[in-house]
Amino acid sequence: MSDSRRASGTVADVIVARLAAHTDHLFGVGGANIEDVYDAVARADGLTGIVAKHEFGAATMADGYARATNRLGVVAATSGGGAMNLLAALTESYDSRVPVLALVGQPPIGQQGRGAFQDTGGGPGLLDAERIFGAVTRLCVKVTRPQDIHAALDRAIAAALAGGPVALLLPKDIQAAPVLQRPAGTGSATAVPVAGAEYDSAGTDHRDPAATRPSAGPGTAQVNAAVALLAAASGPAVVIAGPEIARADARAELAALAVALDAVVLLTPDAKDAFPNEHPRFAGLTGVMGHPHAPELVAGAGLVVLAGAALPMTARAGLDDALAACPAVLHVGVDAPFVTNALRLPGPPRAHLLELAARASRPGFVAAPLYSGSLPELAVPPAPGSGVRYREAVAAIAARLEPGSDIVADAGNTGAAVVHHLPVPDGGRFLIALGMGGMGYSFGAGIGSALGRRRRTVVIAGDGSYFMHGHELHTAVEYRVPVTFIVFNNNAHAMCATREQLYYSGDYTFNRFRPAEIGAGVAAMFPDLPARTAHTLADFEDALDKAAAETGPVFIELRCDAAEVPPFAPFLKEPTP
Repeated sequence: MSDSRRASGTVADVIVARLAAHTDHLFGVGGANIEDVYDAVARADGLTGIVAKHEFGAATMADGYARATNRLGVVAATSGGGAMNLLAALTESYDSRVPVLALVGQPPIGQQGRGAFQDTGGGPGLLDAERIFGAVTRLCVKVTRPQDIHAALDRAIAAALAGGPVALLLPKDIQAAPVLQRPAGTGSATAVPVAGAEYDSAGTDHRDPAATRPSAGPGTAQVNAAVALLAAASGPAVVIAGPEIARADARAELAALAVALDAVVLLTPDAKDAFPNEHPRFAGLTGVMGHPHAPELVAGAGLVVLAGAALPMTARAGLDDALAACPAVLHVGVDAPFVTNALRLPGPPRAHLLELAARASRPGFVAAPLYSGSLPELAVPPAPGSGVRYREAVAAIAARLEPGSDIVADAGNTGAAVVHHLPVPDGGRFLIALGMGGMGYSFGAGIGSALGRRRRTVVIAGDGSYFMHGHELHTAVEYRVPVTFIVFNNNAHAMCATREQLYYSGDYTFNRFRPAEIGAGVAAMFPDLPARTAHTLADFEDALDKAAAETGPVFIELRCDAAEVPPFAPFLKEPTP
């Protein structure tokens, strides 16, 4: 095939051209059966290809990019083990409804089912990629003819933007095959409601012009009933906002409703950036990492609005009785809540919140108390060992965050401390993987966030998470990504070690490690990377101050105590040693 024909006419070229309307980065790991896509990226304008160290890391980059930007995240992987490495990250995107499109290379069509290398074509004795990816995505499409790529992309992009990962299985010969570009003005697949859409009066979504206003949704009678419920409710109002607000970027609409109801706002742990953390209406967080007064606040409310908050266990811990006793609970959002409610308005929350704010009327209401100063915190027992304490370390980070800074936290004791103690700067984003709670998510997600938002992102993780997927640090170094990586090193899987102490005999541990000099190791691997180890709070503050002057990636190791109990409510109900 001539260079001129390859330059504009392959299936891979069509894919890249279409994706450039929805994203400016493609994350992945190369390989024989995905190289045609990367070849098309090299020829294209407007799309930057990023090569990660591991497909899990690449997929979390796409996930973090999508969460931080409210755009489509794209990840590419080759067949076989490369494809399978995507699965853990895609399950997080699935549970958290993050719009990620996975381009998964496959052996050529004619070789599938005939013993091809990395054959997942299904059939006797073979893995079936369609079934495997179908279980962890909202849609899985295998493209078997070049002429089908336009329709496949229509379906895939729309389904991903509606909320959740989608997989396109792309045999190598199909990627390289010539195909005509779709002529302008030709039809497309049926539009699917787009998460975070902004619809005008004509039904056009300015974030995705190919999408149209959802035809299904609550009718006028249902909205009227919601307005009547708000008007009839007596007593203070509390709004509990969840991750759908961030996914839809309905922050302004949420704030408008809080003002209209004279309500205070509680946030779930995975929605910390949905409402300004310094606002007097901000009342803290719910759930296992939340603030201890949240159940009492809900118990005293005459009206609770669940705004994009389905309230799984991590977000609703301690609230079940209070919500059950509340006379008026209204849910607004796509995902059905895990709690009983008086009325539900299903669908993307943006338009519903805006209409409710415009029509809310609560004559004779009792105003909710506003908050000023610091919020009540969970009381933790004194830590017995040496090292910097979580609370003072997080305070040092918070004092140095500029407005608009983005934060990505990982699972574990470190993540619990960050969720509980660290306020999100105005205009910043906060990302955490609470869907599957997988360790190591933050390293890739922080890179995706920083590239998508074009600003510094702070990644905060434990040493256990670093040892899982922290060497995506190499990707940040390679592409000069502005990420400050902070690793709390207590030489342990500390949350597991805490559980051993609290719930079992405590006279053994599988989860403490021999000491590792992570900061020194990183400095030796990457001589041009500013890498420091902090043993004291003063060391840490100095390292943070020096990091502020850097333009590229930075690495800071902070020495902590594995025996410190984090602000995690289930742990604090048990006797501590």
